[in-house]
Amino acid sequence: MDSTDPNATPIVELRNIEKHFGSVIALAGVTVSVYPGECHCLLGDNGAGKSTFIKTMSGVHAPTSGEILVDGKPTRFANARSAIETGIATVYQDLAMIPLMSVTRNFWMGREPLRGTWPFRFFDVEKAGEITMQEMARMGINLREPSQAVGTLSGGERQTVAIARAVYFGARVLILDEPTSALGVRQTSNVLATIDRVRKSGIGVVFITHNVRHAMAVGDRFTVLNRGKTLGTASRGEVDVNELQDMMAGGQDMADLEGSLGGTV
Repeated sequence: MDSTDPNATPIVELRNIEKHFGSVIALAGVTVSVYPGECHCLLGDNGAGKSTFIKTMSGVHAPTSGEILVDGKPTRFANARSAIETGIATVYQDLAMIPLMSVTRNFWMGREPLRGTWPFRFFDVEKAGEITMQEMARMGINLREPSQAVGTLSGGERQTVAIARAVYFGARVLILDEPTSALGVRQTSNVLATIDRVRKSGIGVVFITHNVRHAMAVGDRFTVLNRGKTLGTASRGEVDVNELQDMMAGGQDMADLEGSLGGTV
């Protein structure tokens, strides 16, 4: 998929989005698009507006102004559920999992397959476990058994459970909120490999991160968010790690600080 193809239509596009909370302007004219099969990395330091962007794209917040398009058509999300029904799924940092429950129970939470006839319908444990094992294996994780507690998995494996769950239930765009921020090197590598698998399946991925090197490992396009504004979007090969890091930190601000401290920064 060539995201620069002039004939291609993004799955979802945010145009000139502003979000105000009273007198506070959290987003000030943000424009981001996501194409099928691409990993679009949104980079920004703390306070850049990443959380507000996630909640606006996923239907939690309605934009103050601007336009959201899905498959090229203007769309207004009534709430987060309507965004999910459109195919926009979010995996947050806290993952919303119960450690003492099994991987299968966490995978199916609220959407359990049932067997039997009403009113005698029961959770189909065998079917749920079989599908859970299959979907996790597709993401490169081989569970010992479907009844394995989520709490026994590594942080990276728990991230993969959440990603596999979103993909299985029909995500067309997957928003990942800092999925590698609390992981070690090996776990980070596993999660980045999972992101690559998801992208190659044709799903659009929005990878929210402040780690430029993680973004460069899997990203196709890169947008830097700074103080609620986007500083432009570059494709792979058009920008390097140092340039992205400089934009994130506010290059001129750092240069001014270095000057005022006599070059000691």
